[in-house]
Amino acid sequence: MDLFLLRHGQPRWSEDGVSRVDPGLTDLGRAQAEAAGARLARIRFDEVLVSTARRAIETAEPLRARLDPSVQVTSAPWLHEIRNDPAWDGSPSDEVERIFAEARVRSREEWWDGLPGGESFRDFHRRVVSGLDAQLGSYGVVRDAQGLWTVPDRAPERILAVAHAGTNSVVLGHLLGLDPEPWEWERFASDHASLAWLRTSSIAGSHIFGLQRFSDVEHLASDQITA
Repeated sequence: MDLFLLRHGQPRWSEDGVSRVDPGLTDLGRAQAEAAGARLARIRFDEVLVSTARRAIETAEPLRARLDPSVQVTSAPWLHEIRNDPAWDGSPSDEVERIFAEARVRSREEWWDGLPGGESFRDFHRRVVSGLDAQLGSYGVVRDAQGLWTVPDRAPERILAVAHAGTNSVVLGHLLGLDPEPWEWERFASDHASLAWLRTSSIAGSHIFGLQRFSDVEHLASDQITA
């Protein structure tokens, strides 16, 4: 079984000095999405999962237009990035940038609490992992007490998730058996519209997920690569 994780294209976090909580893509972000869609259209997916965030939905559009009509495209709220304070929408961008800058020097315990008014990392991690396990479980792919995975013959061959740096990082950590950290974005730093790829392999009478590629941007021109 192959699981592909696509990060969204470059988002327009600020418009005329005003912050956006659920932004769409920039013109460059749309070009990145188009390039990713053209590349991924060459792969036969059994299902495509898309975060409910606007930037992820817009990133998936070029691929969706190229997909065979038989491929199921599923809206997956559990893939949504960690949620920031909704009151930030419409706030001055420099004020939001200040909050992020000051947050980087917090203690490890404070990182677990997330940013003021937003989703805590504990809740975010729980949401993503429980959603991932439920999604895999619907295919019969389940984890045992030893951290190994049962992958039945009926499991789909290829699944794509269009999501976010944080969400994809939590997915990677969980499937690779790593203990969570509240700064998963930093452990798995990926570029916009980049691709990660995991594949199951048989081991010890069961299966593990192995990382094949990470932050793969071979579909992007050098001047299209952004973080």
